[in-house]
Amino acid sequence: MARVIDLHLHSEASDDSRAPVEAYLKWLARKRDERPLDGIVLTEHRQFDTQSDYRDLEDKYGMLILKASEVETEYGHVLVYGVNDAMLQRFDFSNVRLRAQEVIDEVARMGGVAMPCHPGRPTIGLIEHYENRPPLEGVVGVEALNGGSKKGENERVAALIDTYGYHAFGGSDAHLVSFVGICATEFEKEITNTEELVEALRTGGYRPVDFRVRRAPAQPAASGA
Repeated sequence: MARVIDLHLHSEASDDSRAPVEAYLKWLARKRDERPLDGIVLTEHRQFDTQSDYRDLEDKYGMLILKASEVETEYGHVLVYGVNDAMLQRFDFSNVRLRAQEVIDEVARMGGVAMPCHPGRPTIGLIEHYENRPPLEGVVGVEALNGGSKKGENERVAALIDTYGYHAFGGSDAHLVSFVGICATEFEKEITNTEELVEALRTGGYRPVDFRVRRAPAQPAASGA
């Protein structure tokens, strides 16, 4: 059962990450009080990992492990959840010039959901492209909280969400073990598999959470005069 899930991270299967999946899980086990995650989604760049089976690691660490993809379009990067054989036949995920509207429409038709990530980031984020192109149809949500974004990039997303009514989710975008789970998504309903994740992302009932934010330590009471 999972309610708090990091929806965006990269293992050593991605060309710009050197983080083994089990290393992420070991780190989260040590940081449980700081980053209380129940699951992670591996969103490898420009590919979908059809080979790896993480059931043994799920049992060992009590952590839900799902797989997805991060693809590249003319509107920026998009996370694809619910990847299946039909999608892999329809699209070449290694193509860095995929058409965003086709990805959103076809992924939905085939049973998944495609959601733009780090929209406030220059060049590869949705906001910059909305300045010069018409808005995409069928977008249900965007990554409002990305752990790898620079100062000001996440803050830009609030206006986008207000304007278009998108749902908001969060992910660490971890490429290094120590970054896993710094941002995540909290769901109202339990998530146990990819199908439930896709349905929840489509319909709502979730919010981004930032585990980097900590309460200030309590101050000692002032002594009487």
